[in-house]
Amino acid sequence: MGLSLNEEFVVRVLETPFVPANNLIGFFKWAWKNPGFSVTTRAVDALVRAVCQSVRRKDVYSLWDLVKEIGEKENGVLNVEILNELIAQFAKLGKGKAGLEVFNAFGEYGCEPNADSYYFTIEALCRRSIFDWALSVCEKMLNASSLPDSEKVGNIISWFCKGSKVKDAYLVYLLAKEKNKYPPKTTVNFLIASLCREDGTISMAVEMLDDFSGEERKYAIKPYTAVIRGLYRSKDVDGAKRLLLKMIEAGPPPGNAVFNFVINGLSKAGEMEEAMKMMKLMETRGLKPDVYTYSVIMSGYAHGGMMEEACRVLSEAKKNHSKLSPVTYHTLIRGYCKLENFEKAVELLGEMKEHGVQPNTDEYNKLIQSLCLKALDWQTAEKLLEEMKQNGLHLNGITRGLIRAVKGLEEEGLATEEVRVEA
Repeated sequence: MGLSLNEEFVVRVLETPFVPANNLIGFFKWAWKNPGFSVTTRAVDALVRAVCQSVRRKDVYSLWDLVKEIGEKENGVLNVEILNELIAQFAKLGKGKAGLEVFNAFGEYGCEPNADSYYFTIEALCRRSIFDWALSVCEKMLNASSLPDSEKVGNIISWFCKGSKVKDAYLVYLLAKEKNKYPPKTTVNFLIASLCREDGTISMAVEMLDDFSGEERKYAIKPYTAVIRGLYRSKDVDGAKRLLLKMIEAGPPPGNAVFNFVINGLSKAGEMEEAMKMMKLMETRGLKPDVYTYSVIMSGYAHGGMMEEACRVLSEAKKNHSKLSPVTYHTLIRGYCKLENFEKAVELLGEMKEHGVQPNTDEYNKLIQSLCLKALDWQTAEKLLEEMKQNGLHLNGITRGLIRAVKGLEEEGLATEEVRVEA
């Protein structure tokens, strides 16, 4: 064609919209062979930006093969921006290994990775859940103290949390804090919640709470609640209680959920006096104990065999709530069955219905089993079975068989006694 190729002409062709990516790659290869054209950084950059708009993996891989060839034959042409563009495109396509290949070639082409180089490579690997390799790149990033902006730091933390690499996410957070690149609050909250899922990392979450101060702390109820829940789950009741008292003193103001975690922990630990104190403290702060709060305390008393105290709490619950839950009564019924006070257990079952709480199949099943196995009282068990039928509930076959067996044993015993009397 007799064209005189120069950088300006080639760049204009590459920047022409709507040209297929494979055509642009073919054109560049042709231009490269033309003796009148010298490959420049600007031309390669234009090619990479144009082809990276394609969503076809084949095009991007063909581009990477061409860039590698350019890097081998043309010294000093490739730069960080060109390579970063390639890694970012591989990340979008979910090709983590290809992104890492580009990253590992930086030194070969005389380029020094920058913050975006690390970020895009970590993103590419995390998208494919290749977290171990992503951590290796992250370690290099931390050693180089080359962190991206706060939002991108937040993304890295979130990816590692989702990949169960929460300790590594915490290290990224610490370095970001040192560099005054604080991640978004949503990310911080997510990291705290993730740290609270394992016993070995809750202490890290507790330390992170100290980063909330002033006005910000007043609205940090979600992370504080997550830590209280974590401490409760790990059975660190004292730690949960201390944190609750700190919340009362300096904020954020604890709600019902926070108090319930602590009260539940104290009740399970048998510290009923402390549990009651917490409920009273809750009331002094203008909070109304809910049905769950009362149920938890009743469960603690019942577990310790203190049924009188449990019934007092039930009376208080009935005053403050027009309708209780089946769990509330279930706790007390089980407590009385454990003490073999079946008369009181049956009485509570009747009281449930009077207060609009319908017993479920499990409720009847457990009580009937206790009556048969411990009291050998098949008559009361049969009455409860009849109640179940009237309420549309069905007892399982094993428990039905248990009633028949106990009844049969009694009748057999009576028949044997009659024979003895006649003899």
